[in-house]
Amino acid sequence: MSEDSSRRRRASDDDEARPVTAAGRRRRASGDGAGDAADTGTSRRPGGKGTATPTRDRAQAEPEGSLITRLRRFLREVVAELRKVHWPTRRQIVVYTFVVLVFVAFMVSLVAGLDWVFAKAVFALFG
Repeated sequence: MSEDSSRRRRASDDDEARPVTAAGRRRRASGDGAGDAADTGTSRRPGGKGTATPTRDRAQAEPEGSLITRLRRFLREVVAELRKVHWPTRRQIVVYTFVVLVFVAFMVSLVAGLDWVFAKAVFALFG
């Protein structure tokens, strides 16, 4: 008998203790919950799955502070976010600007050409 088949047989011996749901398997792997709670996928912990999310009162939230304090915090967070931005190099900016200008020139000429063609067609039809 191979080693794999003996492992399979041992695993099938404890089918009763095996969790049915994915949540139960996750709890079993992390060591939380055992027995019926793990088998059925329900939680014994308060605030677990199946209960409503508790509401947050404004009184429990952080105090907002003065206008100056909030403005400083906002500016600090803006600077922190701007540091995360991947800024293009000067060469990339020049290339992208050139591409945009060429595209705009092409679209302007296309619209002007179509306008000229439609104007000629209208004058030909209605004189």
